[in-house]
Amino acid sequence: MLRELQDKILKTKREKGIAILAHSYEAEEIQEVADVVGDSFMLSESARKLPQNTVIMAGVKFMAETVKILSPEKSVILANPAAGCPMAEQFEPFEIEQLKALHPAAAVVAYINTTAELKCIADVCVTSSSAVEICRKLDADEIIFIPDCNLGAFVAKEVPEKKFHLIHGGCPIHAAVSKSDALDMKKLHPAAKIAVHPECQPEVCALADYIGSTSGIMKYCKETNADEFIVGTEISIAEHLQYACPDKKFYILSKKLICPNMKITTLTDVWNSLSGGGLTIKMSDELIKNAGRCIDVMLRLG
Repeated sequence: MLRELQDKILKTKREKGIAILAHSYEAEEIQEVADVVGDSFMLSESARKLPQNTVIMAGVKFMAETVKILSPEKSVILANPAAGCPMAEQFEPFEIEQLKALHPAAAVVAYINTTAELKCIADVCVTSSSAVEICRKLDADEIIFIPDCNLGAFVAKEVPEKKFHLIHGGCPIHAAVSKSDALDMKKLHPAAKIAVHPECQPEVCALADYIGSTSGIMKYCKETNADEFIVGTEISIAEHLQYACPDKKFYILSKKLICPNMKITTLTDVWNSLSGGGLTIKMSDELIKNAGRCIDVMLRLG
């Protein structure tokens, strides 16, 4: 039944000229029918190069928004309308404006995991893999980093020559993992390398052999000469790595690392999106233009 549905999706998307983007956290059966699989910004950049004029995002809303910002001429559909992101949506623009008023000399650096409205008031956007490089290059001695304080703390440690102002926000899933969780897993698997996402708490990152983006974690685990890995990001990544590297062993850092917003998109949602389902992303030309400015700076600096 699963294979039959996948075949129907593959046939229909070809006939209708529709591309499917799947975030790395999505289920294996969804990734198997996708045109592109990867991190959120990589998907947005890839969408620009695809010939299809309609794109389905199997991910969360801010990712679909970013696709629309970079490809305004395309129709962008979020496969499951309920798939949001508590980190991206936890602050309103006026709250960041208040922070800017307290630190007028500081540049606002927005993590890609933010709404389009928040991107409008940022000086530059960053991904988890580009944040250190861009903050280092940015022509500002002070930085307001939004919204993830754990990622911000990681960047601040790597760029000590600048003053960072952090806001108490971030990914509740990654932040839920504790130092004791990491120590318990290391005790169970003492030979395993620990690879974590910088959205984890600093004390968890301090125990890691590698800290990086989702794609960075996957690359590290695939290429590092080790047989066992403890994976400190959404649990789906350990599963995908098991498929990719059956000769290695992968353990989840914690059972807490389950993102309900990523899990709610199903293969059936993708199928329904091919025939009028899902949420079509609507954004004004002004919003697209204003939100795109900080992404343009990111591309220039990164």
